[in-house]
Amino acid sequence: MENNNSRLVALEAICSVVLDKRSLSAVNYPEQDNAFTKSLVFGTIRFYHQLNDIVTDLLDHSLKKEDLDIHCLMLLGAYQLLYSKIPPHASIFETVDVVNSLDKPWAKGLVNAILRQIDRDKEKLLAQIHYSHPTWMVKKIKQNHTNDFEKILAQNNIQAPMTIRVHPKTSTTDYQQSLLQAGISSKTIAVAPQALMLDKPVSVYDLPNFDTGACYVQDASAQLAAHLLTPDNQDRILDACSAPGGKTTHLCELAPKATIIALDSSLERLERIKQNSDRFNLETIEIIQGNAEQQDWFDGQQFDKILLDAPCSATGVIRRHPDIKLLRKPKDITALVELQSRILENLWQLLKPGGVLLYATCSILKAENEFQIANFLNDHEDASEMKIDLDWGIKTFVGKQQLPSHEFDGFYYAKLIKQA
Repeated sequence: MENNNSRLVALEAICSVVLDKRSLSAVNYPEQDNAFTKSLVFGTIRFYHQLNDIVTDLLDHSLKKEDLDIHCLMLLGAYQLLYSKIPPHASIFETVDVVNSLDKPWAKGLVNAILRQIDRDKEKLLAQIHYSHPTWMVKKIKQNHTNDFEKILAQNNIQAPMTIRVHPKTSTTDYQQSLLQAGISSKTIAVAPQALMLDKPVSVYDLPNFDTGACYVQDASAQLAAHLLTPDNQDRILDACSAPGGKTTHLCELAPKATIIALDSSLERLERIKQNSDRFNLETIEIIQGNAEQQDWFDGQQFDKILLDAPCSATGVIRRHPDIKLLRKPKDITALVELQSRILENLWQLLKPGGVLLYATCSILKAENEFQIANFLNDHEDASEMKIDLDWGIKTFVGKQQLPSHEFDGFYYAKLIKQA
């Protein structure tokens, strides 16, 4: 049985998201019990809205602001009882025991009583339909995808698979065999020639030759970007908003002699591109700190191809980042749409006549995707759509949209060519 220190670490992470509105990506987990602790955190945040409704309904009155860590602790206990394989008695005892570390002995009886009630009501609670998303998000997704919204919400509440991109120096078949020899089974994905989807997630250090660049962890939808841009060794390519560098390194794999500029506004995130470039032993990527809305970093030499992986709501990757459901607000969408439009407008000026811009988001909202590109095409006579002929996603008014599914994250692509 994992000790309650894991639950205390998990509680701190949950509180940082729920109470302090921090991202899960900022959480550092101790080496011991890392996987267990992480499963508690992600599970509780994934089902936060349902768990919160259940716990709130059982409380006689709301807790004081300084005691909301106790509320979060009950959410953690409720997750274990309703969705984990931990025995109920252990879930309750170990969770209640965390109170000792919070110096709030009065809360022991309350936490114990609430969790025991949840355990008694488990079947009834699980039988109730609850999307476990904020109301505004359910409404918006339903408006955008009337026939598929329930499937989308269900996918968002499932742990995403682990998919890797195999370096082209090794055939996917050979690497799949190496994985099998290491006790790791996987499946190929026809539309993404370098992709292998693992049957079960593993530590990256269990992947054969990971440290020397044999593979990169990347969802199959994201792996399509480089192939769609069809990089050539003679090309000058801009990867805008490029960190952490998954698509940048992929472009370099496919066209190792191309000139590739990796642009991002964050120095910290650019460091991750450098780390990934070093692991793959890539020397042709030029890393630049700069704002994609501006041109103060631009040397005046236009690009043959531009990949714009635009800042977005990330509503297509909620299953990987469940904290999005707590941190994203309706006003964010409007601001993001305006930001995307400004970046598109700016980068279009940096593209050569006859050049190609690939617009990508990990969003499923039409305002960020097909409406954004339709407006851009309407405003720019020198822009036209290049059809994406790929057995992937659904054809939209312009571009292609993939909704979250077992094999793919939710993603959108539109390919534009600049007329002479």
